[in-house]
Amino acid sequence: MTIRVAVIGAGAAGLCALRHLTTRQPQFQAVCFEQNSRLGGTWIYTDQTGVDDHGLPIHSSMYRNLKTNLPKEVMAFPDFPFRKDLPSFVRHEDMLEYLESYADRFDLLKYIKFSTTVNSVHPQKPHSNVTWQVTYKTLTDSDLTPVTETFDAVMVCNGHYSVPLIPAIPGLDLFRGKVLHSHDYRYPSEFEGQRVVCLGAAASGQDISVDVSSAAKQVYMCHRKPDLQTYLPDNLVQKPGIKHVTEQTVVFEDDEEVTVDAIMFCTGYRFSFPFLSPECQVKTEHERIVPLYKHLVHTEYPTLSLLGILKTICPFPNFHNQVLFVIATLDGSMTLPGREEMDADTDKDFRNRLERGMPERHAHHMGTLQWRYNDEIADLAGFERIPPVVEELYDTVHVTRVKDIVHYKSLNYQLTGPNTYVTINEDSSTT
Repeated sequence: MTIRVAVIGAGAAGLCALRHLTTRQPQFQAVCFEQNSRLGGTWIYTDQTGVDDHGLPIHSSMYRNLKTNLPKEVMAFPDFPFRKDLPSFVRHEDMLEYLESYADRFDLLKYIKFSTTVNSVHPQKPHSNVTWQVTYKTLTDSDLTPVTETFDAVMVCNGHYSVPLIPAIPGLDLFRGKVLHSHDYRYPSEFEGQRVVCLGAAASGQDISVDVSSAAKQVYMCHRKPDLQTYLPDNLVQKPGIKHVTEQTVVFEDDEEVTVDAIMFCTGYRFSFPFLSPECQVKTEHERIVPLYKHLVHTEYPTLSLLGILKTICPFPNFHNQVLFVIATLDGSMTLPGREEMDADTDKDFRNRLERGMPERHAHHMGTLQWRYNDEIADLAGFERIPPVVEELYDTVHVTRVKDIVHYKSLNYQLTGPNTYVTINEDSSTT
């Protein structure tokens, strides 16, 4: 029996899903729905902000000078390396080219419906025998009525870097300067000679603060972490969080008040699945999505999966593992536990996080937890683990970054085996 699968989104996770489904024909028949006119998801750069030509919110959060904060040697899908002539830290254009090459290599374009928005995903029939009604509409022809097709499974791959999360700041509505989220940041020249507050110092907040400092007069990178022990440009200083805002100033939590021209929120993104009908029973509270087994498979409707929702990870290898895990549940090569057992496993994971001091909103943050997770789902589904060298190099880059967020991307690396790599430009190696 052929299993029809709807894949929502043709970014990295969606392309990975499509690649592994379509190489398992005729067992699987896959259709991918992509709102953009091209593949690539968040890696598609555009100068546009706000809404696109169809009046839909711009999906990409890419800025002009972005380079990856992980080297290509760990970023790659396990079965598809990057071009060797590229440096380790590549530009967004190189990432998009990589995904286009991946799609060409596995002949994926013919399975993608571009310029197509999914309006609704709705379960039909109860529980284990569920099928899915997917209603979609072509954006290029406004006269066409929505089309509904039935699928046996749905793999949601719409990403989580498109709907800004902006915290409530007292007095923000009074501020007369520019206020934006990093989602709408494109290039530093828009802040030429200005005094800018960047709130948030996770990886992207750090990189954007440095990028803005190349044109701004002064940048205040505010956060509630211990001060970063790193080299910083002379016009970039660290400050605690924002206490409140006035018409022209920002008051930090140490009570220092500074006059600024712009406030940029580098505060992350919200999960958003507007096409999932209420009957799908997917709930997001405090940035925790339930009910998902292994952060992935719906425990009531196991043929519905949400891929790529994990944060602070090495993304493409993680997508690869998640895709293979979901396929194993669909083709019967592995049997999922019962719903009660899956829910209990999910609750245990969440409690463990709380006991480690992680806030509820970090329910899907991984960091050092990602490697055990990747190994676990690989072992459960019976496929090959990610080579240990990926974790080794990932950890090395983290240490290097902590010391110098300005220059760490100038280094290059080369994998020399499943357990080894060398650092170019330095006389050192790791095994």
